[in-house]
Amino acid sequence: MTTTRTSQRPVRIIGLAALVAGVLMIGAGAATWATVSTQLAAQDITVSEDAAFLGGATVDGPLTAYAQAQVIDKHALEATGGQTYAQLEQDDPLRATAMNASFLRASLFTSVVAYGVSALVMGLGVLFGLLGWSVRRLGTEPALATAVEPATAATAAAPAGGRLDPAV
Repeated sequence: MTTTRTSQRPVRIIGLAALVAGVLMIGAGAATWATVSTQLAAQDITVSEDAAFLGGATVDGPLTAYAQAQVIDKHALEATGGQTYAQLEQDDPLRATAMNASFLRASLFTSVVAYGVSALVMGLGVLFGLLGWSVRRLGTEPALATAVEPATAATAAAPAGGRLDPAV
């Protein structure tokens, strides 16, 4: 039995769909990365000099956003005597400082998550693209013919049970 071009067509279509999805995913991930970077850079935030790393750098990427979020936490805890928003009394004037720090950190961590998701989407796009390309290649290869042994006189004369021993 040989495989015809028409039976390979669905394989090629699925491969093409995966390839197109991969390209779109790479584009969407890259666009998200660029948008988040542009929006962060537009805020003109500089990582505090006393940050554990990247001090003085412009916040425009995942590492700088993370570094600035960490230093905001450090400064807020210093200002509140080591207490978080939830630990401060309701009427404590430092509660507003802790709240603003929490909001700023959450915003920066949201951008870090957006970078992670866009990197994941781009990585999956590469994977989908490679799989799509591979499936399309498989759809163009000629089908491998399965070798079938011709029946010999002995096997043709075998009873339904498959025993060939005439002594039984």
